[in-house]
Amino acid sequence: MASLASGRLAKMSVEHQQPVSYVLNVGEHAIPMSSFIGKSLRIVSNGEIRCSHCQRKTKKSFSQGYCYPCFISLPQCDRCMMSPELCHYQAGTCRDTAWSEDFCFQEHIVYLANSSGLKVGITRHTQMPTRWIDQGAVEALPIFSVATRQLSGLVEVMMKEWVADKTNWRKMLKHDISPVDLKLEREKLMVLAKEGLADLQSRYPDQITPLTQEPLSFEYPHIQWPEKIKTFNLDKQTEVEGTLIAIKGQYLIFDTGCFNVRKHSSYDISLYSDVIIPTTDLTSDTEKEANLL
Repeated sequence: MASLASGRLAKMSVEHQQPVSYVLNVGEHAIPMSSFIGKSLRIVSNGEIRCSHCQRKTKKSFSQGYCYPCFISLPQCDRCMMSPELCHYQAGTCRDTAWSEDFCFQEHIVYLANSSGLKVGITRHTQMPTRWIDQGAVEALPIFSVATRQLSGLVEVMMKEWVADKTNWRKMLKHDISPVDLKLEREKLMVLAKEGLADLQSRYPDQITPLTQEPLSFEYPHIQWPEKIKTFNLDKQTEVEGTLIAIKGQYLIFDTGCFNVRKHSSYDISLYSDVIIPTTDLTSDTEKEANLL
């Protein structure tokens, strides 16, 4: 096989087309992965992981690309990133108040999506529709705009009484998904959550705005979907090889198993293929930083 690229792996960049367009970022190279559907690929670990923040060499990647010291000190790795309702900014214990004021005190969206069934979630308004594509959703619908990340978490927690907030990633990868009428589910939730919403809106006046947008739908590049799910782990094996049959979420789906790109962020790898397709160099610092988020 011919060498396509070597370097540190970062999450795939996406563009909302039908089907979604994927670009794999390896070191300085941007590789149009959608063009490799049906082609043979090999991913080889070069035996090195470097923290995406401090560049320190590390034996293990934490929180998708960080060394342990950064994992326990950076605000983007704090527990409130996974559970925004636990924000402790007002308690004065935020890991980095300047970072939080920029990241957390901006508009967030509460949404419904169908990735393996109906779920509720949150995202920054700037991450639509990337967030939904990264989750492998086939459809998504924004239902609230809220003023802060913590408030989006409070709305989500309330909605979890009636709607799941997790994706069954195995069903998602199999594309084993039944249709869901997201607009109808939104209307049902508005009735079920009426009292809870009224309480939150009285506590946070003018900070929760219901949305009446139309759903967005997503198709993913594929020639077939896997019947059984086997995942690869570069901590346990040094090579991954197979025919690329699909791409969904942040997974490369081979006929031999599934490779979670985001899980392997900051791993140094080499990529090989039986065909050569032109790649793009990532030369600007802005591009490099964006691809690590």
